[in-house]
Amino acid sequence: MTGKQHIVVLGAGYAGLAAARRLAGRAGAAQITVVDARAEFVERVRLHQQVAGQRLRRWDLAEILERKGIRFVLARATRIDAAAKRVELDRGDSVGYDVLIYALGSLADRGQVPGAAEFAKSVATPEDSAWAANGGTIAVVGAGATGIELAAELAESQPDSHVVLLSADEPGAWLSAKAAAHIRAVLEKLGVEIRADVKVVEVTADGVRLASGDFVEAGTAVWTTGFGVPDLAARAGLAVDGAGRVLTDESLRSISHPEIYAAGDSAVVAGPGGRSLRMACATALPTGKYAADAIVARMRGREPRDLRFRYILQCISLGRRDAVIQALHADDTPARTVLRGRLGAKVKETIVRGAATAAGLR
Repeated sequence: MTGKQHIVVLGAGYAGLAAARRLAGRAGAAQITVVDARAEFVERVRLHQQVAGQRLRRWDLAEILERKGIRFVLARATRIDAAAKRVELDRGDSVGYDVLIYALGSLADRGQVPGAAEFAKSVATPEDSAWAANGGTIAVVGAGATGIELAAELAESQPDSHVVLLSADEPGAWLSAKAAAHIRAVLEKLGVEIRADVKVVEVTADGVRLASGDFVEAGTAVWTTGFGVPDLAARAGLAVDGAGRVLTDESLRSISHPEIYAAGDSAVVAGPGGRSLRMACATALPTGKYAADAIVARMRGREPRDLRFRYILQCISLGRRDAVIQALHADDTPARTVLRGRLGAKVKETIVRGAATAAGLR
């Protein structure tokens, strides 16, 4: 590529911000535009804290981007015209691009069982998290990292509530036995009722129904299992997987549209051991930066270096005073080292703050 380029970044989450900030420092005279439907950035990894009643910091996206010379467009992308290289916006206009970085992230998938979309809450996005738990029985469906963090946070902040964690698997089952045992011990100490051998088949206004026929009465049900992605890429004709994530080559470029790169939750990125990288902040930041580096390399007439990435830790908070920090092997499987308790909580907070710094927010 030669001449002045217009690089458009769709999405101002961790991946999009990391990419835009990286481009601002390395892409020379290229014009960089970020498009997002939100005016503010809220740390997604803290949304369970917001639901529990804690106030989260918000960053003005226009301010943090424009002071780096990055144009910010407050609008929702409604369509990508890949042939014309234009992104149509909900406000009636469009933005043209030479290169596009697709970083729209993920959203809650509440279409898995009847009633979940109508009656279940979520903490997948800032909009989903605009509710506050008000005591009573709270049924948290899913014992992945999000479900564990939410259950612990609610039980700690609202000791008069009754939090029920429902899952087919033991909380933290993908971690080491030491980590999973600590998670269960802390949840039980906080008063969380763990039902780790059940399957939810319906959500109603009054609770959740299990495959066994049992009904768990709850004033609030929260769906934390399964994430989807926006359908913008699929509708634009990009090559996507069954979930709608953009299929990419080794440089995070769309395999069907080489002028489009993808990063973060909306991209299929090959990782160690042949497995795709999981949806996580720990994936979004490095893939966003790498996509920017790959674009800059090609602008300078070079092929980009290979993406060198491995997970090091997985961090799960257990309220404000406890956490599990699981060391990982290169293939994302658990290693022996586990930090727990107050030290774990301190390390988790340091890592979350570091993610905000890496995205250019601090």
